[in-house]
Amino acid sequence: MGPWVGAWPADPRLDPDLLRDGDRRNVVDRYRYWRHDAIVADLDARRHPFHVAIENWRHDLNIGSVVRTANAFLAREVHIVGHRRWNRRGAMVTDRYQHLRHHPQVEDLVAWAAGAGVPVIGIDNLPGSVPLETYELPRECVLVFGQESVGLSEAMREAAVATLAIAQYGSTRSINAGAAAAIAMHAWVRHHGDLEVGHA
Repeated sequence: MGPWVGAWPADPRLDPDLLRDGDRRNVVDRYRYWRHDAIVADLDARRHPFHVAIENWRHDLNIGSVVRTANAFLAREVHIVGHRRWNRRGAMVTDRYQHLRHHPQVEDLVAWAAGAGVPVIGIDNLPGSVPLETYELPRECVLVFGQESVGLSEAMREAAVATLAIAQYGSTRSINAGAAAAIAMHAWVRHHGDLEVGHA
């Protein structure tokens, strides 16, 4: 969007610099010209009560995609377990609007979840996993995803109250971790989201 045309609106959420210079950020139209802190405050008032966590032992390149999808589905927080540093390129700057929390070890995430009263639910196609498609996801939970290629760590599998698998029909053994995260978050939305608001 280019510079604002006409008299500037008297809305304290709007950024004078953006009104003057134009807004080229990757935000939906309703947030055009809004200050960054005003956008985050508005999102915070509407965030869903589910969390997303991803293990980052090998600097997984999927984390940016997971953060971007968590922003799209308005997750409460994204938790990075393992290395603090991650490749932000795939997030497309959505990490500026998404709350992120770091946990050095699996035990730290588990302790946080216990204190917050949210169950840890793993997503991985392991033997004994329950189909995601038939599982009743709770409103408050943390959906956990493992590293690309190796999946959830043993410690995370032991900590999860359930491990859910996504139905697959082709020749590949698994799907991309970023894609799996998107499918699982959408499953939560189908259970608990206001679809009319999501399509408005």
